[in-house]
Amino acid sequence: MSRLKVAPNPDLTVGPDNKQRWNQPAHRRHGFHNAHRLFRRTLMVRSRNVLMLEEAHQDLTATVPALADLLAHPAFSAFCCLRDGQVIMEQAAPDFGTDRPHSIQSITKLHIHLIMGQLIGQGFVSPDAKVAQYLPDIGSGYREVNVQALLDMAVSNDFTEDYDDPHADCYDEEIALGWRLPTEDQEEISLKDFASRIRGFRETEARTVAEYKSANTDVLTLIAAQVCPVPLTAQIERIADAVGYEGAFHISLSKDGFPAFSGGGCLSARDLARFGLFLARGGLDLSGNACANANFLRQSLTRSAPSLTPPKEWLRYSNHIMTDGRVVAHAGYGGQFLMVDTVTGTSCAFLSVLENDAGYDDTFMSNVAQVLRHVCCAETA
Repeated sequence: MSRLKVAPNPDLTVGPDNKQRWNQPAHRRHGFHNAHRLFRRTLMVRSRNVLMLEEAHQDLTATVPALADLLAHPAFSAFCCLRDGQVIMEQAAPDFGTDRPHSIQSITKLHIHLIMGQLIGQGFVSPDAKVAQYLPDIGSGYREVNVQALLDMAVSNDFTEDYDDPHADCYDEEIALGWRLPTEDQEEISLKDFASRIRGFRETEARTVAEYKSANTDVLTLIAAQVCPVPLTAQIERIADAVGYEGAFHISLSKDGFPAFSGGGCLSARDLARFGLFLARGGLDLSGNACANANFLRQSLTRSAPSLTPPKEWLRYSNHIMTDGRVVAHAGYGGQFLMVDTVTGTSCAFLSVLENDAGYDDTFMSNVAQVLRHVCCAETA
């Protein structure tokens, strides 16, 4: 038999900028629009029942003119605003659609809010417990950290998440999340091994500003998997059934089979907005039954928690949601944002692809957050 010709997978191979092709600026838009089929491995889940939507279109740009600028921005992919099962407004870029899956990046972290809220409410996890109580083999970067600090992004250790630095630890994390292949001198590390190798925990005083680290979510994922009475895949299905997705929820998987809750989710704009309606309902499923810890969600809005760094310092990071006391929100790398108003019940999903080297722009994201808040809260602001 002649020798077969092979080559490394071009989508997952890392280039000179230490980014895999699908996340390199020249290919990122295609990558974010197709991440659900570009990841090394994924889980796909469909809902048993679909939340049907009625058309009730309004021109929200007349109420919030700044929204028109966002929808005309070169990075824009799709926008959907829902309220009470109605489509208030939706729009997509010419090369995309509101029903097509898109990488939602760190908005996926909201699943950990829901899962940990349930586990805390059921007594499987204590917010005051040290990580080592649940993960005895965890490394020094997290061993003495309490669960509440993980939930609030209030941990100092050696893990770095600086998108401007191509050699930041968050890019090595992507190997464990199933987003890229290792270089020739690296191993394809598991999520458990990746988290366990983080070192350098530093005790700090009561933190007033969050120190955003996606590795915190990875550790919470490992804790949830350790104590949860059902598999995490069953938790994902339970949430999907409560939301009522029309399309599919996709999430990348680590080598050891853990869902990448730190940023591996893919949803359409419509389905991401449906997910927001589930949060607006306080975690009630499509039949009105509790599918989340509503008290945990309510407390997350009002409790003291670290603020985000400027220019989003008006938001706090509380129990794995971003909030100002009224909205439930989360941002995602590359230009993603979900904003949910707990007063009007409005859910706004905004998807985009920033094509600068870092793939992130704090000024742009702050503007997206402010505009979406104005849209969500327009009726009662």
